[in-house]
Amino acid sequence: MGMGPGWWRRLTRCPAGTGPEVAAFLLTGGGVATAAGRRSVLREASVLGLRAEPGGGVGGSAVRVAAFGGRWLAVLAVRRGPGGTGGSPRLAACGGGGARQLGERVWEARWAPGGRLALALGGGAVALYEWRGGGRWLRRARCGGAGALRCAVLAGTGWGRLALAAGTATGSVVLWRAAEAEEPRRRLRGHRGAVLALSYAAPRGLLASASEDRSVRLWAVGELGGSGEAACLLLCYGHGARVAAVALRGPSPVSAGEDGACLEWGGGDGVRRARRGHRGALRALALRPAGGSLATGGSDGGARLWRPRRDAPSPVAVALGAPGRPRAVRLAGPHRVLALGEAGGLEVYEEAAGRWVPLLGPAATPGPRGVLAVTPLPGGSDTLCALAGGHGHLLVFALGQPEHAARLRLFEGAVMGLSWAPRPGLPLVTALLASGPHGEMLWLDVTCWPGRAPSVRLMGRYRLPPCRQRWHTCAAFLPQGGLLVCGDRRGSLLLFPCSSSPGTDTENNGTADRGSPVGEDSESKSELSCLSHDGTLPLEEPLSVLFGLHGKAGVTSVSCHKDYIYSTGRDGCYRQLRLQGQRLEVLWKHRPCKGLQWIEELRFTPGGDLLVLGFHADNFVVWSTRTGENLHCIPCGGGHRSWSYCSSPSAETFAYIKSGDVMLYSSEAEPCEQQVLLESLHGREITCVRRLGAVRVPGCHPVNVFVTGSEDTTACVLTLSEQSRAAVPLARLSDHISSVRALALASPAQPDAEGLSALLFSAGGRAQIECYRLLCSADTASESAVSCQVVHVASHRLDEHWDRMKNRHKLVKMDPETRYMSLSVVPGTTTEQLPAPCKFLAAACSDGSVRLFVLLEAAQKLLLVAESFHHQRCVLKVEAFLHTQAGGERRHLLCSAATDGSVAFWDITTCIRDAMDALQHAKGEIQPLALGTPLLTVMAHSCGVNSLHIRELPEGRFLVASGSDDGSIHVCLLEVALSRDEAAPEPCLRVLERVSRPCAHAAHVTGIRALRPDLLLSASVDQRLSLWRLRWGGLEALSTSFFHVPDLAELDCWEEAEAGGEQRWYCVLCGHGLELLRCAIPGSPWRDDAR
Repeated sequence: MGMGPGWWRRLTRCPAGTGPEVAAFLLTGGGVATAAGRRSVLREASVLGLRAEPGGGVGGSAVRVAAFGGRWLAVLAVRRGPGGTGGSPRLAACGGGGARQLGERVWEARWAPGGRLALALGGGAVALYEWRGGGRWLRRARCGGAGALRCAVLAGTGWGRLALAAGTATGSVVLWRAAEAEEPRRRLRGHRGAVLALSYAAPRGLLASASEDRSVRLWAVGELGGSGEAACLLLCYGHGARVAAVALRGPSPVSAGEDGACLEWGGGDGVRRARRGHRGALRALALRPAGGSLATGGSDGGARLWRPRRDAPSPVAVALGAPGRPRAVRLAGPHRVLALGEAGGLEVYEEAAGRWVPLLGPAATPGPRGVLAVTPLPGGSDTLCALAGGHGHLLVFALGQPEHAARLRLFEGAVMGLSWAPRPGLPLVTALLASGPHGEMLWLDVTCWPGRAPSVRLMGRYRLPPCRQRWHTCAAFLPQGGLLVCGDRRGSLLLFPCSSSPGTDTENNGTADRGSPVGEDSESKSELSCLSHDGTLPLEEPLSVLFGLHGKAGVTSVSCHKDYIYSTGRDGCYRQLRLQGQRLEVLWKHRPCKGLQWIEELRFTPGGDLLVLGFHADNFVVWSTRTGENLHCIPCGGGHRSWSYCSSPSAETFAYIKSGDVMLYSSEAEPCEQQVLLESLHGREITCVRRLGAVRVPGCHPVNVFVTGSEDTTACVLTLSEQSRAAVPLARLSDHISSVRALALASPAQPDAEGLSALLFSAGGRAQIECYRLLCSADTASESAVSCQVVHVASHRLDEHWDRMKNRHKLVKMDPETRYMSLSVVPGTTTEQLPAPCKFLAAACSDGSVRLFVLLEAAQKLLLVAESFHHQRCVLKVEAFLHTQAGGERRHLLCSAATDGSVAFWDITTCIRDAMDALQHAKGEIQPLALGTPLLTVMAHSCGVNSLHIRELPEGRFLVASGSDDGSIHVCLLEVALSRDEAAPEPCLRVLERVSRPCAHAAHVTGIRALRPDLLLSASVDQRLSLWRLRWGGLEALSTSFFHVPDLAELDCWEEAEAGGEQRWYCVLCGHGLELLRCAIPGSPWRDDAR
């Protein structure tokens, strides 16, 4: 990600460098940015910085922007598109061509008079460059004592006044003039690590430096090329990692670090404001002089725009001085607080009056040990309150007219749980759920009328499952109708019927269809009871029970959104569910934020964001899943005490009880501070990638869907469009506790014509495998035009496996650092022997084993069925393939490669059959079988095999290609035949041909594919993608192309037919980034223009 101080200026066009491309955004008057286009500008380098020409863009003219990175330089013209001031920017190359390769690395660029460029080059050189035409050097000077540079900043208008400040690898900052470049004029010392970024403000004579020692320093240097002593005015420590970028806002520095934080410093006051939201390290930072906005870019591939916020004191919680000892607190809107006392009295605090007002005395309430629940009335004109006590009594009233209340007797014992739930399709009716002492739950419909007591109807009675804490905590009526889902204190989700509740329709006021009236005005001398309806309304049993879904701490909320059910709990996770007939099915669980132990509620915003309300340590937080930041963080002591939160367009209010008093936190509502310009993918290196397929969208080109796994412990389902050149995440999978190192896909036998459906296996550290069902379909309303539904199917961990196999005394020790290095789905497994379909999965393990698993999707089980420790060292790759004999008999074969360079071939057909037989008779897990010994072992390389691919050829032959750590490529032609034993012929493997190419690449070969029987594609950490002609006399290099992803981890390839019948291959590469290339077939020009 490349940005810089000259990229923004006073323009409404906003470019940002990402990899070799420049992405443009259009800034509106309200500070909102929209994507406007992308263009690839640098050939063999990533964009390090962007510098806009001063004075450009006046009168709607084009703005010239210099983009540089590595040894490459390009100049772009950013023009206003059609539509006048509202048109989108367009990017075009200037100077009669594209990027130019210079002889040295470019650290900094500055526009000089006459439209030329002053450049700071590697090795301490300063040059004046004419970029137009063919490009030529006008002036050049080198400073001998500068040393190895890591960053630079230029100042001055002409060659005589051009000055340079450069950060060195030794931690010093050197300053000199271009015209006097023999020795540095000044040298600023103080940093204990390499200086990574500099920023200079000429009007103030201030220079800011950022270092890998995690510090930021502010220097008073005056004129950059002047002489005299420079003083260090400010030393800032606050980052948790190296500081990668720095800029000056007035006299104060703003820094961005690899800890993902953007810190704004306030002089001697330390950090004035911290901004966090990126998933990984920050690499770039830019400020907008007009408006105070700033932008950040990170190694996660994301870019964010941060709007300014007014400088105001941070709100703090104030004690309201509640009379008596409060038991429960609830907010009735942003300006009223209700407090229920231990004795049963109810008081209200009016923020405008600043005092407590008694609402109901202890004698008028249902008694001590009360439970309080509130909900806004339809239209928001008033608040509906329900108050229950320890003797089973209930009081229902509107807050604006407490004298008109409905009194009921619900249970013989105490009311344990009380909650409100809206009724779909009945806007005037609100449902009240109440739980009693013996697991009985009542459903009451409440209708409120002005000047009258609320009308209460008993609609149903339900029985909760037996447990120690037997009361409900939340409930929601499903929009499908006829069903009620609720959560209980034991952590279970329950599904009840609610449309067939019997009762007498005694009133017809439009509030409900069926039910019995049980409440009346409190002025009446009698008190109606629900106990009289025990015989008329039977206790309904749950239709579906997910026992202990959220653990023993309980379920905190249940909600419905877009035909899905969402539940939250005190286990730190929320779950997405769907209704299958009359059964609840968990699709997947998600942990939105690390350290969020308690999730209380989910709120879906109109803008598509999902807000998570919960507790992080002893703080109440409101977490935005879109921006990845805490919108609010309120120290309150934890969620075990009574509390209430209210969000309104005018204010954000939080009330809680602490030390016997009611505390109130209130802040004015402000728009979201940050806007996501480019979506973040992963916070760390992408270790694996697989193409799921293409979804056909009406009126658009097919959209490719990919799955990536990363060191940040997540897997991501995303779209990568060739037209928009942007990656858009669809779903994030966060079930892994360690890095995700391997992915495998199993497509269904009959693909869905309306979309994509596949099984995804992900595996990595801590010997953990997760399995999901992915359902992708067209969705023209979304940004990516594709929607993805994730269903969690099963999971497996070796440590849990050994515990289940009665390894209580650790007689079998498993290394906790065991990692799965590679996965492969066994193709063509038959399932006639089992009552449900199954899939077999092979895994390469770091403990020297090759393991075989079986997935029973219907039972949601992933079981270990076989293993072998033949390699006795780390197994890096595994690949399963299928051989069909002349008679139609199938043989399942497996290829594994280890760190010693050996490639072993196994016949696992018998093992699969034995495993199926064992599963058919076993009730649970089975003892792992032995894979046996390999049929053939080939010493293909001298060290570890990092890439492996097998391509089937006619006549029972297979092409096996592999790449190694030593940069070599090995290809062998394998033939599968039967032994001569007529009674029991066994398969045997023979190597017909072998070819090897030592030093095919200058680094590890981490990706290889056999595109055709005579065509091979390889990729390496040296950032070279090579195409080879395969002849058994040797490999002939056809072409080599540069790609921009550093530290390549893996590639995936597929073939598509272009218009006119031309065949092309596409490949996606992952490492520190993601890149898509389109390659022409031999005979056509070798192109990678869709990078």
